[in-house]
Amino acid sequence: MSLRREFVELALREGANRRELARRFEISPTTGYKWLVRYQAQGPAGLAERSRRPRHSPRRTSEALERAVVELRDEHSAWGGRKLRRRLQSLGHAVVPAASTITQIVRRSGRALGQLSAPSMPWHRFEAPAPNALWQMDFKGHFALGAGRCHPLTVLDDHSRFALGLRACANERAATVEQELRGLFARYGLPERVLTDNGPPWGHSARGEQYTTLTVWLMRLGIRVLHGRPHHPQTQGKDERFHRSLRAEVLAGRSFADLGQVQRHFDRWRTVYNTERPHEALQLACPVSHYQISARALPPTLPPIEYGPDDIVRRVQWNGEIYYAGREFHVGKAFHRLPVALRPRARDGQFDVVFCHQRIGRIRLDAPD
Repeated sequence: MSLRREFVELALREGANRRELARRFEISPTTGYKWLVRYQAQGPAGLAERSRRPRHSPRRTSEALERAVVELRDEHSAWGGRKLRRRLQSLGHAVVPAASTITQIVRRSGRALGQLSAPSMPWHRFEAPAPNALWQMDFKGHFALGAGRCHPLTVLDDHSRFALGLRACANERAATVEQELRGLFARYGLPERVLTDNGPPWGHSARGEQYTTLTVWLMRLGIRVLHGRPHHPQTQGKDERFHRSLRAEVLAGRSFADLGQVQRHFDRWRTVYNTERPHEALQLACPVSHYQISARALPPTLPPIEYGPDDIVRRVQWNGEIYYAGREFHVGKAFHRLPVALRPRARDGQFDVVFCHQRIGRIRLDAPD
């Protein structure tokens, strides 16, 4: 049901390539159009195998509406009056009271509306100009299970706040993240840039290495890799805010037996977050209404590394060094055996070090050894 809902929401976006979308979701175009017809005729109920319950009842009494408010609040215990009101409207209620009235209904029922947001210092807010211009990704702090630990990997589109990935991982290794990203790239396409922190598996700040085998793989796919400022989590503010919602709406007060149980909760909540939960930063729209899949598909093999005729090309040695003009310069061990290009800067004796499409460093011949 969650994948069907996600498919139709994306397929109904203006300019969506429905045949390509069906291919990404591994269904036939006939099946995809069948879901679209059912969804347009019956709403979400049309995607279920059996349920034909109507989405709304316009003749409900105010007493019934109060019950609907309370039931929705029980389903989403961290939502406030504004989100509950917008969701009731989305569900098709003909008459929906003001957010303040909904707040009073919830309080009269004995259910407190807690304050989810924590006080923070003001900081400069930014937003990518279009879907897939920037993805933010990070691990939310791991927690214990009945057997082992869970490391939640989160991937968020910066422009739309669409939750592309929410995976219950057993570890935070590069191979684990690459496997999860391959699945996301196959379904949603490639972003232009990704923003991560400086810790493993995206960087080794403690070792002085900014890039890893994982970030090298991303750059070879034509994705620009950005790292947030050390000790400044607000750089990835949208993903941090997503983590707070995840903690409040899924993890708080719950215990889990294994990764499979966690993933089932994650899948249900991700569908709610993307297609039902009103988002304050989107004027109470849902993230799926602002998202479109990328036109850049995941290639079957990594493209070759090519540079221009005027570039000075050097191959990185086992220790992360390159040799130029009789001197050694450190580039990074993650680039072992791969070619990098040296491009002169305006100032004599200085060169940008470029890997594929991205500048990864700078060397100075005028600096002492």
